[in-house]
Parts: sequence; C-alpha cells; structure tokens
Amino acid sequence: MTKGKSYQRYPAEFKRMALLKASEDGVTANSVCEELGISFRQLSRWRDEFRLKGDDAFKGSKQTSNNELTKLKQELAKVKKERDFLKDAVVFFAKESG
Repeated sequence: MTKGKSYQRYPAEFKRMALLKASEDGVTANSVCEELGISFRQLSRWRDEFRLKGDDAFKGSKQTSNNELTKLKQELAKVKKERDFLKDAVVFFAKESG
C-alpha cells in the first residue's frame, strides 16, 4: 500500500507576506519562490485566490490553527494530570521509605 503525498501547509500570514514580497518593485516572483522554498505554481495559486476573494482569502488556515490550539490545550491538560500524579507518587513513596 502506498502512502499519499503529504503537502506543506502554510499559515495565512506567510501567504500574504509572500504575495506582498512578490509585488515589490524590482523583485521577481521566481526570486521570492526561491527564497521562501515554494514553487512558482503555489505562489500563482495564492495570488489567484487573493484576487478572487480579497481579504477573505486563506480563511481555512485559521480553522486549522484553532483545531491545533484545541489539541494542544487538551494535551497540556493531560500532561499536567500526569505530572500531578507523579508528584503525589513521589510524596507517597518518600513517606513509605522514610
């Protein structure tokens, strides 16, 4: 079984910054792509999306960030519970041995 190709996801801020850089005088889109490590095709897609949607472009990234934040908060809560349990265990075993 083959695994599907994984794609790099970029935050909305990164996309906007790339488009802003590419629109500067004397800067070529190819040089921006090379500098940022993205393909010209990707930059073109971002430019097209921005032209079509304006400020509403790249809204999907915000949802991804919210999901990631929620998962990180859940993981933090779990780690804190584990830490508190281990602290209690250390106290218990210290009393038993002393």
